[in-house]
Parts: sequence; structure tokens; C-alpha cells
Amino acid sequence: MSSCSGSECKKQRSDSKQVERGLVFKKGEKLPNTSFTGNAWLYSLIDSDDTNQNSVGSVTFEPGSRTFWHSHPAGQIILAIDGVGYYQEKGKPIEIIHKGDAVKCPHNIPHWHGASPDGEFIQVAITGRENGSTVWYEAVTDEEYNNFKE
Repeated sequence: MSSCSGSECKKQRSDSKQVERGLVFKKGEKLPNTSFTGNAWLYSLIDSDDTNQNSVGSVTFEPGSRTFWHSHPAGQIILAIDGVGYYQEKGKPIEIIHKGDAVKCPHNIPHWHGASPDGEFIQVAITGRENGSTVWYEAVTDEEYNNFKE
């Protein structure tokens, strides 16, 4: 059991609100909009290094926000941990991602992912770095984003 005083207690209470809300990880730092449409936040869990060339991060997308088209030379795995998201590979239809789903993004295949228009989406992204960094392309247009067919 820990004790606190003053501003230390306020900080602990502030962090505990995220836990009370049922979040697995902190929301993290707001990402620059250079590769995203809308707002997204990243909480970096593991940075790649010489021992393990995977990076792992929790990404929170506000409703309607999404990545630009991009690809990963070593692929990526997306684990949906809250909300409803979208995932699309170039030339294929949009897939709906629900809490508990896992998506394996093939290496070097352009794709995008993000939140549905109706709610926040939180994912854990596991990204291989051994064959190079993420390659970013153009923004996903509103027409592409809204082209969901059931």
C-alpha cells in the first residue's frame, strides 16, 4: 500500500482514472498529424533494439481518425484492445476490427487502420524493424474511409 501527499496524490488519482475507465495502458503522447488524419496518441511499450527488433506501442485513435496509407518491410500485428476500428489493405475492402481481434499485416503491403466514425479505437501495434522502417504514403481520403460495405 502506498501513501502520498499533495501534488503526488493528484497525479496518482489522475492516472487511476484511466485504470478506472478500464484502459490497459496510458493514453500516451499525442502524435503529430504528419502521418495521421485526426488525433491519435501513442504510449510506447517497447522500443526495438539489437536484442529484439520489434517495437510495441498502444495507439489510441479518436473517432474517425486513421493512419495514412503505409507499409512495413517486416510486417505488423495489430491487437484490438478497445472500441471498434477499421483496417484495409490496398485493393481490398475495409475490415471491421473489434476488441479482442488480431490482424496480421503482411510485409510491404500498403494498408491503413484507425477508428470507426462512432467511437474511439485502441490497438497494440507490434512492428518488426529488421528490414527497415515504416514507409508512409498518401492520406486516406474521406471517400476511401467512408467506402465501407457490409
